[in-house]
Amino acid sequence: MKQLIHTLEGRLEPLPVSVAVELPSGQRVGKSSTQVLLRFRSLAPLAALAAGHIGTLGAAVVEGQVELEGRVRDIMRAASALLQSDPVRGTPSWWSQIMARTRSMALHTLTRDAEQVQFHYDLSDDFYALWLDPRRVYSCAYYREPGMDLAQAQEAKLDHICRKLQLHPGERFLDIGAGWGGLLLWAAEHYGVKAHGITLSRNQHAYVNQLIQQRGLQDRMHIELCDYRELQPDKAFDKIASVGMFEHVGQAHMPEYGDTVCRLLKPGGMALIHGITAGGVNNVAVGAGMGEFIDRYIFPGGELLHVSKVLQALSQSGLEMVDTENLRPHYARTLWAWSDALEAQLPQAERILAAQTDAERGARALRAYRLYLAGCAMGFERGWIALHQMLVTHPDGQLSSGPMVGAQSAYPFNREYIYTQGVSCPTSSNPVPPPI
Repeated sequence: MKQLIHTLEGRLEPLPVSVAVELPSGQRVGKSSTQVLLRFRSLAPLAALAAGHIGTLGAAVVEGQVELEGRVRDIMRAASALLQSDPVRGTPSWWSQIMARTRSMALHTLTRDAEQVQFHYDLSDDFYALWLDPRRVYSCAYYREPGMDLAQAQEAKLDHICRKLQLHPGERFLDIGAGWGGLLLWAAEHYGVKAHGITLSRNQHAYVNQLIQQRGLQDRMHIELCDYRELQPDKAFDKIASVGMFEHVGQAHMPEYGDTVCRLLKPGGMALIHGITAGGVNNVAVGAGMGEFIDRYIFPGGELLHVSKVLQALSQSGLEMVDTENLRPHYARTLWAWSDALEAQLPQAERILAAQTDAERGARALRAYRLYLAGCAMGFERGWIALHQMLVTHPDGQLSSGPMVGAQSAYPFNREYIYTQGVSCPTSSNPVPPPI
């Protein structure tokens, strides 16, 4: 024990915030006046702290073996400094790559994907409404202007996607993984498209259907409870968006995902693929136990790929990448906005989650989400994970089609249209979907 205490003192001293540890016996290690206090209820997690294995330490917090006191931003500053190695570098062995692919194949059947999506997204609509923007857009915002608040930045993101896709009235538009309907509503109401969304979340499906009825959009908007692999439309779509969805696909199924997008997209059409990507070229999860933490408590079955591998899968399916944008710092700011909103309403969040399950399970879920939101914000800031928007086309093979000879699609091969044409992005003072 003396050696362990000596090790802990050495680990705590250089941290950028003052951290103290209280052992189960009541003995305290570290400074008397601290910004962060870790109160250990058992000795087992001490080894994770000493080794900088912050994912394991986070699991101990969720399970109630360690209590945290202090601002979550200070906790994350300390956590990042505890790491003893870069969590995204290194090349996995051939055996671990084989095992990862085998696991990916097993985790992403139609049944398991539905169960995994529902585990996360059907936790509680009221809980998500506490800390998301009024439109419940659960993906990276776009802070087009520095002074934007979260609601404005989410509207800017929705419009940014619609501009990139050059949506026009009457076009058939598909949103794969439509969430609570923010993009569907924006595209239908601001661009006049016929919007079709699919989701595996029962809660989201019910919520969007109510919005459609309330806003009288039955003739322009539809949502279906459906796996993307099973969608069989009467004809291909003019434009497709897939926002925050391919993270659930799994590396073993990325070729099938690309083939499906290509099948659903008409020749000459465009698709916007938006999702979280790995910071390292070869890792499918963030190291130091952080990936395991998210897989266990937040996104079971989630896998991250480097953007180069996502683009490779899309290209092999016959899609052409025409524009790729990295919004990584935008997601850090988005996550901090979510984290701050949740931290400001912890008692209400605890009551909501307890009512959905029971007090203990609700408290565990809340502890997990506090660490998840702030930890991911830290990960995006430090480049351990990234966020890419990839605009792809389905070339029609006709050299004379499109705005330029050889374009073979509607894409102008010029970015100016994104910023100078189309509907100007309204501010958050515009009408938003009413709460249900």
